[in-house]
Amino acid sequence: MSDNKPEGKKGPTPARKAQEAANRRPLVGDKTPEGRKLSKEQQAEARRKARFGMMRGEEKYLPVKDRGPQKRLARDLVDSRFTTGELILPTMFAFLLVTGVAGKSLIWLQFAALSLMWALFLIVAIDAILIARRTSKAVAAKFGSTNLERGIGWYAAMRSIQLRPMRIPKPQVKRGDKVA
Repeated sequence: MSDNKPEGKKGPTPARKAQEAANRRPLVGDKTPEGRKLSKEQQAEARRKARFGMMRGEEKYLPVKDRGPQKRLARDLVDSRFTTGELILPTMFAFLLVTGVAGKSLIWLQFAALSLMWALFLIVAIDAILIARRTSKAVAAKFGSTNLERGIGWYAAMRSIQLRPMRIPKPQVKRGDKVA
């Protein structure tokens, strides 16, 4: 004979109130102080992981405006060379110092600093236009001119104006490297 008998009850049936209390969970999340702290820590860790991923240039962590192989190529082309746009911020800081320190007796120094700033702006604008054209041509050559993303030149030009250490995602190539 086989022992196919049910094992039977393992104790008294729980009261309805106890069973409902066991099934009750918050709809939004754990409202206890420990639960909130754990949730905060998990969110902070997720943000930290996403930030480091974005800095490394991992595709899934990048904002939509920076995703795709064409944008990666544009970033690499800009990052592989020195651009005059990188000089804007340090030059503006020096300009503010010169114009703030120089009084009325040094009006010629203020004029010279202002003239140099405008000349730098003009040079940066020309450099940005050249970078945009060069990048658009390189991306079109690699991916085909029919598949060219809109605004790829503008994207490259705006990246060229940023200081290299402040670029996000961080540059993946060194200056002077050949980008294919």
